[in-house]
Amino acid sequence: MSTLQTSTRLQGKKIAILATDGFEQSELLSPRSALLDAGAKIEIVSIKEGQITGWDEDKWGDKVTVDKLVTNADPADYDALMLPGGLFNPDSLRQDKDAKAFIDGFFGAEKNKPVAAICHAPWLLAEINKLRDRTITSFPSIKSDLINAGANWVDQEVCVDKGLVTSRSPADLEAFNAKFIEEILEGKHQAH
Repeated sequence: MSTLQTSTRLQGKKIAILATDGFEQSELLSPRSALLDAGAKIEIVSIKEGQITGWDEDKWGDKVTVDKLVTNADPADYDALMLPGGLFNPDSLRQDKDAKAFIDGFFGAEKNKPVAAICHAPWLLAEINKLRDRTITSFPSIKSDLINAGANWVDQEVCVDKGLVTSRSPADLEAFNAKFIEEILEGKHQAH
């Protein structure tokens, strides 16, 4: 499919991207673009109003406008959640009780919605105890943290475990985006 054409595969689907300053720029912009191209509605949810600034490999990057504060966002309003990585972004979010509660709202018996986390973002899932007995991947430097949180860590470009999509780094974005779209099309998954 040409990049000029947009698809309607995700029409009617609303996806939250939770991020704050220091998100790895490509890990937010690439999935957002892929989701928009597939017809989804995207909202950038954050712990701060206005704009958040990306981290572009080794320097501060582009600003992205925040659509909604996490304190005003309800997981029930979204079909899926995307968590970009970067070092600063997940470290800030995992210390914020509202951000953790928002992420937690995508998991559970009645609401196990697709969640995608790339690079350092699985730290957030470890923080809210959602990795026990789940098979995931991540940036290699946090492998031990995730194993200690009960995860079965694998080294592959994209890993899917009952609606949880994980990848290692920006190099895996194409596979990550494609799998996340597949999982959104499948909808809610059986609780773990």
